[in-house]
Amino acid sequence: MKIVLIGIQGSGKSTQGNLLSKQLGIPYLSTGHIFREIAKKKTKLGGFVKLVMTSGLLIPDEKTIEIVNTYLSRSEYKKGYILDGFPRTPEQAKKFKNNIDKVILLEVPDKEALWRLSHRVGEEKRDDDTLDALRKRIELFHKNTSKVIKYYEDQGKIVTIDGTKDIKAVNKDILNSLGKKLVKNKIKDWKKDNKTLIAIVGLPGSGKTETADFFRNKKLPVISFGDILNDKISSDNNGHTIELHRKMRNDLRKKYGKEAFALLSLKKINNAFIDNMTVVVDGMRSWEEYIYLMKHLPSVKIYILSLFTDKSIRYERVRKRKERSKLYGPSRDVHEIIETNMGPTIAYADFMIKNNYSIEDLYDKLDHVYRVIYYS
Repeated sequence: MKIVLIGIQGSGKSTQGNLLSKQLGIPYLSTGHIFREIAKKKTKLGGFVKLVMTSGLLIPDEKTIEIVNTYLSRSEYKKGYILDGFPRTPEQAKKFKNNIDKVILLEVPDKEALWRLSHRVGEEKRDDDTLDALRKRIELFHKNTSKVIKYYEDQGKIVTIDGTKDIKAVNKDILNSLGKKLVKNKIKDWKKDNKTLIAIVGLPGSGKTETADFFRNKKLPVISFGDILNDKISSDNNGHTIELHRKMRNDLRKKYGKEAFALLSLKKINNAFIDNMTVVVDGMRSWEEYIYLMKHLPSVKIYILSLFTDKSIRYERVRKRKERSKLYGPSRDVHEIIETNMGPTIAYADFMIKNNYSIEDLYDKLDHVYRVIYYS
């Protein structure tokens, strides 16, 4: 297994790298350590590396690639390794052809990292750990490495880990992301063995569609309750109005009860669970729908994910839609909360995400929620 650890200085890469090395039985290779060893030597290369490092800058790409490739050609790295500190730039990532299996991104706020680094003692303290140098390295990390992260995201190889947790918790999250777990100090294969349903709830314009797309990108099946109405109205060539949606929804609930949409979607949900451990429901509304799913899916853990967005922002988002752009306003909000009985469902949510900002902000928050659910 070939693993790359990415994170700002002070994020815990060295700690986790050494720990993983013992657990997985593969060597840990720190490019930072390699460079510092070279900097100690009385050579032209050593003097150059020392000057660059003490200034807080990065070693040039070509020289870094040359050094790393030389080390990785050694026999001890043929079966795998844990690489820390490389690649740091998009150019390095593109030229580094080494069949990386997984890239672990340890996320830690800048202030937390600076606090950790300023409290280093003994052998952990480095000659180049001046405050100005530390800040410059962190600034360069964000400037250069964001593109590296995007590069590996596009390849589906990156996993983001919350590095603010304690060492054992971070280690557990990393092992889980690699399909491993620690049992009585021995590493064993791990896989999700409990079925999970994530139910997305929220008022019009809160970001349910974008949230559903996020989970689709995770290769999870998404069952949309709203499609039952939308498909019917579109097939009849009727315009989407608040009045028509309300009438059709009420007709279905008179016939099947307030759990109507869960009842009519149950077969699709069960079919989705045949090949998947996690299924997503987009647009659950009533409390009765939740109770119905709890009753008819007794072996499935159901999580309610609620989205909150300020009214003015929600209304503006709906107005910009290509379809159903008139389905918003106080009247519809009240209908959703009271008549469809969405109020209790929102109030009982396991996770509440405020979605007032960018799609990137939403996806960052969803990624955290998904990790919590997936590894629970």
